[in-house]
Amino acid sequence: MRGTLYTIGISLSGIILGSILGLAIGFGNLSKKWYLRLPMQGYIHFFRGTPLLLQIFIVHYGVVSNILGRTDAVVAAIVALALNAAAYTAEIYRAGIQSIDRGQSEAAKSLGMSHWQMMRYIILPQAIKRMIPAFGNEFIVLIKDSSLVAVIAAPELMYWAKGASSQYARVWEPYLTAALIYLTLTYSLNKLLIYLERKM
Repeated sequence: MRGTLYTIGISLSGIILGSILGLAIGFGNLSKKWYLRLPMQGYIHFFRGTPLLLQIFIVHYGVVSNILGRTDAVVAAIVALALNAAAYTAEIYRAGIQSIDRGQSEAAKSLGMSHWQMMRYIILPQAIKRMIPAFGNEFIVLIKDSSLVAVIAAPELMYWAKGASSQYARVWEPYLTAALIYLTLTYSLNKLLIYLERKM
């Protein structure tokens, strides 16, 4: 159960931080200024084009250990998942914003709104409704992908399932239990997202 709580905490932290960072990257990717757009596109291509497991190793052994002066598996897990999620949420933001009819932004400008006012009051409120299914899918994927952080000994669900399997020389019981817990988490989240979609 402690591992399950760590899985939820790591996944939730990763998606929250990733969504915030992804918003900034998404806006940068939509910028008409090439010196803002190109680095953001490079970031997105790197994190979407390389395996998450490799990113976890780079963050754990190359970034977090150098900044903190020691290895911290939980911090590295959150950072790696957040950086990965940011690349995907940036594309969700971009697609959501571009899906809004151009007449909306033209009407906002004709009313004298600034670019940020237009985004805050007109574009984003409409786009977020369309983004909910994609965000939900990303969160579900992130919960499942969080199992990869077991390789750096982050004490989440898969780590303890592996530990129980080794300690008791049992395979089916710990791994099937972990599978049922993951299924429960993703199924519950899916139902919550369906409810939010209907409400919005």
